Amino acid sequence: DQSSPYDVMLPSESQFADYVGRLGVSNDTHVVVYDGDELGTFYAPRAWWMFRVFGHKEVSVLNGGFKNWVKEGHPVTAEVSQPAPAVFKAKLNTALLKTFEEMMQNVGSLQFQVVDSRPEARFRGTELDQGNGGLESGHIPGAVNIPFHTLLTEGGHEKSIEEIQEIFREKKVDLSKPLTATCRKGVTACHIALAAYLCGKRDVAIYDGSWSEWFHRAPPRYKVSE
Repeated sequence: DQSSPYDVMLPSESQFADYVGRLGVSNDTHVVVYDGDELGTFYAPRAWWMFRVFGHKEVSVLNGGFKNWVKEGHPVTAEVSQPAPAVFKAKLNTALLKTFEEMMQNVGSLQFQVVDSRPEARFRGTELDQGNGGLESGHIPGAVNIPFHTLLTEGGHEKSIEEIQEIFREKKVDLSKPLTATCRKGVTACHIALAAYLCGKRDVAIYDGSWSEWFHRAPPRYKVSE
């Protein structure tokens, strides 16, 4: 959403539909998402979640990303794809999305669990946020910290379902109960949603504004920092 004061916020249904339609994606297309990040996977879960939040069910993430695809010797090409435009109809699934107002209300009511996927020092407030936007570090009251990279192996693949379940258990996150993920701008939070999905939990919501919105809008007492 180019009109939002916050980074990487969801576009409208029509903007998303037009964009992916131009890429040749229709409602019947099975989409596989990957990115070229050195970690193996960084942005891909965000794209995966965006398709799902706009009502598209047939979407997968390539485990290990482009880095591992190349490493395993699979074919690559430098040719630019020329997809034929398709019609995509988007319908926002609000169950997979949380707003600032819903997050504020939850601080008092604790209706859903909140997991923050940023590095521990940013979450605790002991490390400065080096990015732009004048953000100080810290977290939303009641949030639990599961840094997203802990869900990946050293090689950049998703950890096993057993290992992921153990990570959630250690942090006392109950996958049978409502769960929302947050981060700095709503990108790595989607790693939490993907990890939970692999464990059979398909309804993790993302707080799209995440810390960059929360820091600017929440009252000081709602910003926890050491």
